[in-house]
Amino acid sequence: MKSGTCRPTNPTGRVLIPPETTPTSTAHRVTPQTTLDFIHRNPIIRGITSACTSNLPTPKSTRSGPWSRRRFVSSTLVGLGCLPWYKTARAASLDQCPVALFSKVYQELQLDFDASAEVTAEAGLDGIDCPVRPGGQVLPERAAEDLPRYADALARRKVRLLLLTTGILNPKTPHAESILRTARQLGVTHYRLGYWSYKQYASREKLQSEVRAQLKDLAALNRELGMCGVYQNHSGRENFGALVSDIREAITDLDPREIGLAFDPSHAFIELGSDWNSELERCRRHVQLAYVKDVNTSHRFVKFGDGILGGSGWFTWLKKAGYNRPISMHTEYHWAPPGFHKTRDRLVKALRADRTLLRTWIQSA
Repeated sequence: MKSGTCRPTNPTGRVLIPPETTPTSTAHRVTPQTTLDFIHRNPIIRGITSACTSNLPTPKSTRSGPWSRRRFVSSTLVGLGCLPWYKTARAASLDQCPVALFSKVYQELQLDFDASAEVTAEAGLDGIDCPVRPGGQVLPERAAEDLPRYADALARRKVRLLLLTTGILNPKTPHAESILRTARQLGVTHYRLGYWSYKQYASREKLQSEVRAQLKDLAALNRELGMCGVYQNHSGRENFGALVSDIREAITDLDPREIGLAFDPSHAFIELGSDWNSELERCRRHVQLAYVKDVNTSHRFVKFGDGILGGSGWFTWLKKAGYNRPISMHTEYHWAPPGFHKTRDRLVKALRADRTLLRTWIQSA
């Protein structure tokens, strides 16, 4: 453990999930100018200024010179403590964790940003986990332009851009730094990495060595930006991380606040059967994000309640571990009723039903 840091423990003395990194680089020191820039780069903060200060008079001057409305609003927000509220999506307890829909499902209906935001709000969700990757809702080369637009559309409906899903594997991945810097400016702190495949390497050892080297470089970038990259255990024996133990070995020496694991119990069940719980416990210190989708014993993804997720012990584990970050909700099944076309209204109904059952499972943990 690094000096000067402390991991929280629960009453049993078990180590809880580590806190997020507080950026320490000079790029993240708070100054009047960086505060001002932060406010006016962020659509949610601009919305707060509009709501909170629309009727306030514009001060004309101070000892240090003229006060513009922009300068007055910035100082007012800092004084009110609004910025720390916006900086993080951490919750006080599991049942207060925001639910972020993996918005890949919106691509099935080709929804634009405004329509996506409307569905998110109407379904009672807290925000989205946005795919920013080739073929995603936001293309990597357009992240700097489109992510702020998407965040603004969400903010107008009182929901948020909470997480990203990317194809990033190392700092040299095309557009990686642009994506991450833009996301960080919008308040996002966690993003999913892309995947490695065993098919591309001559041996397991060769891939392990390559993964370690790339993640070490990526951890350094995350440290600079105050971000955390997470790797999902995705089923498929050709996928690195499918067995969980291989990705655990690759990240064991890295700070989990910079590189961690997005644990998906349904994919773990497909690959490991009932042994997935034991592997989860071995990964305890690395788990940074919780993914939820339901799967049945035939290894088919199903609507929430038709599979093993609710009785799997996943939510009890999260509660005992002190999990307090967004939960990424995935809709991987055919959500329209048999014989019916997929429509916006049917999607809202399906998402609302999954979200309601998810909250029930969380509250019962």
